[in-house]
Amino acid sequence: MATERLTISLEAGLAATVSEAAEADEQNMSAWLADAARRRLVTRGLRDVVADWESDHGAFTEAELARARAELGH
Repeated sequence: MATERLTISLEAGLAATVSEAAEADEQNMSAWLADAARRRLVTRGLRDVVADWESDHGAFTEAELARARAELGH
């Protein structure tokens, strides 16, 4: 897999927290941040799917949302 080197800037406190989380997950910061980016992109894609569904079928009801949260364990 090809990689691209990037330079990013993070608030100092956030950088420290990310570093600690990466270490706890036994990953380097690059791998940890790449995983976080992948998860964010998946979430974004799911948000688009939900928006498309709601435009065709109407907004989810509170009962539907509660059931989904319960099934997801939230």
